[in-house]
Amino acid sequence: MNQRILFATMPFDGHFSPLTSIAMHLKEQGHDVRWYAGPSYASKLASLGIPHFPFQRAREVSGENIADVFPERARLKGPKLLSFDMEQVFVANVEHHYRDILDVHETFPFDVFVCDAALYAAPLVAAKLSPRMYSIGVGPFVATAGDPPPFFGLKPARTMVDKLVQRIARVLLYSTMKRGVKTYNGLLASEGLPPVKVAEWFDLSHRCATYFFQSGVPGFDFPRRDLPGNVKFVGPLLPYRKGRVLPVGLVGKLGEYQTVIVISQGTVDNTDAEKLFAPALEALKGGSHLVVATTGGKNTEELRRRYPEANVVVEDFIEFDLLFEHTDLFICNGGYGSILLALSKGVPVLSAGVREGKNDINARIDYFRFGIDLKTERPTPQKIAKGVGRLIGDKRFAQNVERIRAELETYLPLDLIDGFMAAEDADEPSALGASRTYQTAV
Repeated sequence: MNQRILFATMPFDGHFSPLTSIAMHLKEQGHDVRWYAGPSYASKLASLGIPHFPFQRAREVSGENIADVFPERARLKGPKLLSFDMEQVFVANVEHHYRDILDVHETFPFDVFVCDAALYAAPLVAAKLSPRMYSIGVGPFVATAGDPPPFFGLKPARTMVDKLVQRIARVLLYSTMKRGVKTYNGLLASEGLPPVKVAEWFDLSHRCATYFFQSGVPGFDFPRRDLPGNVKFVGPLLPYRKGRVLPVGLVGKLGEYQTVIVISQGTVDNTDAEKLFAPALEALKGGSHLVVATTGGKNTEELRRRYPEANVVVEDFIEFDLLFEHTDLFICNGGYGSILLALSKGVPVLSAGVREGKNDINARIDYFRFGIDLKTERPTPQKIAKGVGRLIGDKRFAQNVERIRAELETYLPLDLIDGFMAAEDADEPSALGASRTYQTAV
């Protein structure tokens, strides 16, 4: 039976793009799929043929304008940055998202609501409209189930000292969240809903959902003692693609070099080329590797002028799922989607990122030895060159990545999601949704 389905996402490419493959899959099945998103996503949705409900009350704070909207944010880091983002980027817009979505429902009475896990208007939508709710985890799973390490790039505790550090970190984390949760509880109270505790914040997205579909696999999550029954790993959720092709000039060069290294600075923090592009290109220019940098449309011509060496290619965009078929190493700042794609192609990772939760993604790279975490936003050319040498020279990294590649290959995301969405009862597991066993050791 065809259904009316509304997608809703925060205005960040890393939140929007992974859901496009799901939306197009459901659209191709005959469902009426529409999307609530920021005004800047109009052209992308038009190209997909999906009707767009743009933000009305909500302010669009995106990867493109966040530095201009909040210039003071650049000076913040650690707990202060987390507190700022929670209050200003996520909580401040919740009521506006909620009211916008209620208005959408007046003209498009959707049966199903699909959103990314960072859209914190979802619990209010669930309480007010009672649609079937599907939340999508587009970053590492951060719920408190199983007592995982708190934020700040920590890995599972191995010693009593580690456990003490994590208890202190958790107290610090919760203290930074109090103001944001207080504001959120004020909105809940105005709607006659009970308040949430600070410690429950990271559980909101899965508790309000029929199912919570987590992009990725257990082998890229820290070991947990348990997992909420409605949380399902579905494999790598990748953007919808059509008409994929590599640049003609690049195709010719790929055959000239034994090793290919790809560099990306993501889609949010890619304005300052000195953070990762410049030191990486400085370290690798004129060498024996083909180095392909994808800029996202920022500083492309400047980098081409600075690095005219024959082994350097700088492009605005290249389809990673095609490029990674020829790639031996991925240098990045820790974007979850691109790292999952790299690992699914058997490509080790050299990561250098701390902000926007990238320290937690990169901590997983280090923990599972799928690559090396440089633990900085601004690595030197020397550190990058050393990391490249280690990753290409040590076959153990390749063996570890092969293990996660094989696990990722066993998941068919759209088939799994179909199975769960087809289940008549949210508490009844689908035949396609067989549970997976968590790893307990590295």
